[in-house]
Amino acid sequence: MILAMFLAGSSVVTNKVLVESVPVFVASELRFVVATVILVPLLFIYEEVTKVCKKELFILFLQALTGVFLFSVCMLYGLKYTTALEGGIITSTLPAVTAICAFFILREKPSLKVLIGIGVTVIGLACIQTAGVSQVGGGVAPLIGNGLIFFAVISEALFVLLGKVSAKKHSPLVMTTFVSAIGAILFLPFAIYELRLFSFRDLSLLNIGIVVHHGLFVTVVAFILMYQAVKEIPANKAGVLTGVVPLSAALLSFTFLREPFSFGHLVGMVFVLLAICLISYGQERKIEHHSYRG
Repeated sequence: MILAMFLAGSSVVTNKVLVESVPVFVASELRFVVATVILVPLLFIYEEVTKVCKKELFILFLQALTGVFLFSVCMLYGLKYTTALEGGIITSTLPAVTAICAFFILREKPSLKVLIGIGVTVIGLACIQTAGVSQVGGGVAPLIGNGLIFFAVISEALFVLLGKVSAKKHSPLVMTTFVSAIGAILFLPFAIYELRLFSFRDLSLLNIGIVVHHGLFVTVVAFILMYQAVKEIPANKAGVLTGVVPLSAALLSFTFLREPFSFGHLVGMVFVLLAICLISYGQERKIEHHSYRG
């Protein structure tokens, strides 16, 4: 789950670079076409493809709509109006939003340890937020950009919860393949419309590399890891681990985009790591205990 969220955080930075020269829907369509081309052969090689009933297909469609379509559109358009660092920081609400949604939708009651983990995560990311507001130069229209990214956070939280539901009946590879293929279909008409003003000849080697990174690592690898994680742990604990996203985004924004990085960012990241260690340690002890009893 941690690696999956780190890869998701990397997309905040790479998307910032990509949307400067590639239309939003074209960029998203290319990402999920690449992912689907990789996943379909893997599905037929490693899985016994079974029929998916209408109800299960509808849940997979909702996952594609929230975690793929709405998340990508809101994130990419949001990054047009705000900085990559602030874009990562806005995801600071993701652990809390996921835990709240898990309580109301899945009836998961968070334990005291999870509540402490959420609190520590929010405190840490609040430190990053304060540092970001005081030092980052701001985007073209940060209010609009940050609002769109917050809506992306809500979409991602719903994506995690829906994945928890689907994981009871399907493998991570099956879910990732269906969600990616549906995502490619959702983006297609909008991408075709944007192609009126864009030519694939305008794609640079850097842009092609980012598209491959998004398709292979941010989608195929990250989705499979995330689905496997939510299958094993409660959604509210998975929500705490999503705190890796802004941590990853902030580190990579500083490293590759040279956006400001301060002591406040460092303090915030320490809090996030403490929360992750707290939750991970508890889960590891639980797994060891079950293994011993078995």
